[in-house]
Order: sequence, then C-alpha cells, then structure tokens
Amino acid sequence: QVQLVESGGGLVQPGGSLRLSCAASGSIFSIYYMGWYRQAPGNQRDLVAVITSGGMTTYADSVKGRFTISRDNAKNTVYLQMNSLNAEDTAVYYCTVRMTRTYWGQGTQVTVSS
Repeated sequence: QVQLVESGGGLVQPGGSLRLSCAASGSIFSIYYMGWYRQAPGNQRDLVAVITSGGMTTYADSVKGRFTISRDNAKNTVYLQMNSLNAEDTAVYYCTVRMTRTYWGQGTQVTVSS
C-alpha cells in the first residue's frame, strides 16, 4: 500500500507563485519517477512535469521556464515550484509515482485568479 499526500495548492493572483509538495509513504520500492499531472474542468489529465530517480526531468511545453520540479529521494518527496502563474494553469494537480505500478494522489486545487 502506497499513500501520496499532496499540499501547497490554493488561490493565487496572476503572476504569482505556488509550491506543491507530495510525500510518498508505505511500501516504497524502486521509484522510477515522480511527478505531477493536472486536469482542468472538461479536459483530460495532462502531464505537467516528471523527474526520475536519477534527476532527469520532463516538462510540458506550456510550463517550461516557469515551473521547476525537484525531489528529495531520502524523503520520497517531490516538489513543483510554479512561477508566473496564469489563468490557464488553473486545474486540479495530481501527484504521481511510478514503481511497478502507477499511484496517484487525491489532487490539490490550484486556482489563478484576480
């Protein structure tokens, strides 16, 4: 059993910043990657950013240069620093961990609005 606990979502004004965190606990073995997806109302769940255990990163084109993903392997925690937020970033953000199967967090709402 694996649990993912997300934190850091909320309401922010355009141009502002937020930092999301996701801590994995339970039966953690050989994490291939950790990362974030997001889903806006009426849309599919899309990749935001992922990071492998070796530190390789992949970003969606829409967030490159604004978002930074990082992880603490010792704590099985992944972070997403989000800067220069705009209304199009409004979504529920889901943490994901890939081991022998993929696990998902419960999601945290990010709303960018003035």
